[in-house]
Amino acid sequence: MAERETLLAARGLTDEQDRLLTVDGPLADLQESCGGMIPGTLAVPELLNLVQQAREMGLRIAREFSAFDGLETVSGFARIRPLDEAEGGGCEVVIENWQRIPAKPTSTREMAERLDAIDRAAAEVTARLDASQRVQLLIGEGGDTGELQALVRDEPGKPWSDYVSLRGVAHRQPLHWRLLDGVECEIPGSERIWRVRLLPLGGDTGEPRGFEMLLVADSPLEMSETEADSTADHSRLIGSALTPVLRQPIARVIANAETIRAKLAGPLRTEYSDYAGNIAAAGQHLAGMLDDLADLEVVEAPGFSTAKDKVDLVDVARRAAGILGVRAQDRSIKLDIPDEGGHALASAEFRRVLQILINLIGNAIAYSPEGSAVTIATGKSGSGMVQISVTDEGPGVSEEQAAKIFDKFERLGRDGDDGNDTGSGLGLYISRKLALAMDGDLTLESPADGTKALGARFTLSLPAFE
Repeated sequence: MAERETLLAARGLTDEQDRLLTVDGPLADLQESCGGMIPGTLAVPELLNLVQQAREMGLRIAREFSAFDGLETVSGFARIRPLDEAEGGGCEVVIENWQRIPAKPTSTREMAERLDAIDRAAAEVTARLDASQRVQLLIGEGGDTGELQALVRDEPGKPWSDYVSLRGVAHRQPLHWRLLDGVECEIPGSERIWRVRLLPLGGDTGEPRGFEMLLVADSPLEMSETEADSTADHSRLIGSALTPVLRQPIARVIANAETIRAKLAGPLRTEYSDYAGNIAAAGQHLAGMLDDLADLEVVEAPGFSTAKDKVDLVDVARRAAGILGVRAQDRSIKLDIPDEGGHALASAEFRRVLQILINLIGNAIAYSPEGSAVTIATGKSGSGMVQISVTDEGPGVSEEQAAKIFDKFERLGRDGDDGNDTGSGLGLYISRKLALAMDGDLTLESPADGTKALGARFTLSLPAFE
């Protein structure tokens, strides 16, 4: 247990410009640890905010505070008394019950989760494996992953290691997944070296029930001369040229920001750690926008078409819900999914249907209040179509918003629980383009009770498989 150092009080005086003029030992040390000088502007953000409030309102403030001095957490009870002009016009700062507590080190589990998030951001190939490490689904983003995707599509159901060449691993499968997590490999059609990450799914008290596999390249994909010349065509600028080149630098920005936020490089003031978290989140948002822009190029290309495979919408729904289950759980949102025994067979392309459902369910989670439910249901229509719907319990969509919700760069017009809408505005546009390319459609309903909307229901309709 961390040892505490407790002092009775620490005192200081500030002027009308919130500069710390006189101060005793403990507060002086904290001022200097936070990068301030004496005399100089009060450098402890938590105390500066209280001093500014007291001075501007002319009222005494008594409140608990805590700050990080680079090595330890400092806490206490701050009493701020504004001074009149005769006394100098600033504030008297008195800290009672001053305590110093060694900072709690980041746990091994927290560190592992952050490193997993970094690898997810950098991965150009993602796959879902069963408990025996057989590939159930594989999606590649880089231009040199096409052969791997084709191999998995033509010869499905094999262990993932059958599709790649492992480096430095003499034994063949079956190997325990922990022995393969982090190994390097080569994939067909790519000259780059790839690092394998195996992230177990479930099974906290036993063997995993499956795995999320990530392939992270050791370097960004270089453009060939032909690809470089093609950038003259602006319609190919983002997806074919810039996305592969920008993905790795953005991933490194995210990785470095996460390292700073986790304080792996040494002690850091809390506000700077928070800034690093904001940088990481912005990087992840930018990476998502690159993916959307790349998809936009694909769906708007002349002659774009999709495969006509036998797709079970119930199976796709359960997979999409599994992928987004952690996000829903973080917001205490229940995902009501179709029973495993049911079937709704469509003629469509599996990965495109999965892409649409991940977008719809992700939006539903984002716009639903905490503790609510998102319902995914399948059905049939009388016109030879099968349907799958995603219904949330959010604020709903007005008629004006519904009229443009599938437009390019339209950001839904709805606010999430945090009041922010930071998407690219392409997800629903691309989803509907994909639905139309599969001879189906994507529609919206927002039931209303008087003047109040009751959530939103997006329905994907596809031709029934005959």
